[in-house]
Amino acid sequence: MRFGITGNMEKEDLPFIVERLLERFQAEQAPCVLHDVLAAALKNKINPLVLKKVSIAAENKLPSLCDMLISVGGDGTMLRTARMIGSHHIPLLGVNLGSLGFLAEVPVEELDMCVTEVLQGKYRLEERMTLQASLGNTLLNDAALNDIVLALSNSSRMVSIKTFVNDEYLSTFRGDGLIIATPTGSTAYALSNGGPIVTPTTHSILLSPICPHTLTARTVIVPDDSVIRLRVESAYNNVYLAVDGQPEKLGKPPVELTIRKAPSPVQLVKRLNTNFYDVLRRKLNWGKDGRATELHH
Repeated sequence: MRFGITGNMEKEDLPFIVERLLERFQAEQAPCVLHDVLAAALKNKINPLVLKKVSIAAENKLPSLCDMLISVGGDGTMLRTARMIGSHHIPLLGVNLGSLGFLAEVPVEELDMCVTEVLQGKYRLEERMTLQASLGNTLLNDAALNDIVLALSNSSRMVSIKTFVNDEYLSTFRGDGLIIATPTGSTAYALSNGGPIVTPTTHSILLSPICPHTLTARTVIVPDDSVIRLRVESAYNNVYLAVDGQPEKLGKPPVELTIRKAPSPVQLVKRLNTNFYDVLRRKLNWGKDGRATELHH
């Protein structure tokens, strides 16, 4: 198996972790390909003899040169790596150097054990759905693993978003915008917006209004084969779209956007001894009583 490695250059521990990975794979005679941007950033930070033994590839070539891609960073790095993979359909393993790590689940202290499991084939693949957005006949993105957000740019004004599901009128949401999320994205922006947690393999799409002007507006969950149309007929400012946190200005209204399930899902590498509920309990501290700590302080 050939491994590709990419990472977040802003993480202080990144050189040490990548060097550990490279040394381990070289000891196991497993070939590696480094993202060229990462290789350039590591040039004077890791053992040059280790770096010399790996191949280097640009972002548009990397996914086609490896059988599994390893993302070293946090959830944001995982989202960027998922966009990099696109339609190549290779598995993605996340090593967490961030603070939360819903997607990049493998902590640094368990990295060696996880690598052993992967090399022995003791892992499973979990397919996660993605979303794509179109403006007229123009496709705006390949695949959003978390969410697509429609809102106004640089404005404190409300926006009215007329919303249709399979050409049936749902509602006109008035507020700061609308989050269209996958089940994977239910634990991201949609969760902080008060939305529900959805198990990631559920076949559904979430529509979550951002700070709605009416208290009766709530997240709506629809089947994942739904076609969602969002129409902004007028607004005080430009409308922008954010795909997994990456903004793109759509321009002045009227704007009509179509969002549907993308044809390219993402395959996440999962360890056999963990599941989604373990991650929820660990990341959200469910079941832990913080009262003793509060009283102590």
